Amino acid sequence: MFKLNEKDKEYRHGDYGPKYLEDGPRMSFGLLQILPGQSMEGHYHQKRQEVFYVVEGTLTITVNGEDHILEEGGYIHLEPGDTHMLRNDGDVNLKIVLALAPYEEGDKVLL
Repeated sequence: MFKLNEKDKEYRHGDYGPKYLEDGPRMSFGLLQILPGQSMEGHYHQKRQEVFYVVEGTLTITVNGEDHILEEGGYIHLEPGDTHMLRNDGDVNLKIVLALAPYEEGDKVLL
C-alpha cells in the first residue's frame, strides 16, 4: 500500500508544472498545473499511454496536429507515439490529473 496527501508534494516549478504523487515502479500518477498563457513542451512517449482529466479550467491539447478543447470533467487518453502539447489559453489556473503507464524511465521524447 502507498498513501499520501497531495499537499506533501510540490509542483516542479513552485506554483506550476507537474507534481507526481507516484512515479514508478509500475505507473506515474500526479497533478499538472498550467498558469494562464502557459504551455507545456510538445512531446510523445515511446511505450507509455497517458491520460489527462481536467479538474479546473480549460485545456487546449494538440494531439497529432489536431487541437482538442477539454473543460472541467473532460478526459482524454493518448496512445504511445501520439504527439501532444498542452496549453492554457484561459485566464484561470488549469489543474489536470495525469496518469502514465507502464512506468518507463526516459520514455519522453521532446519534439
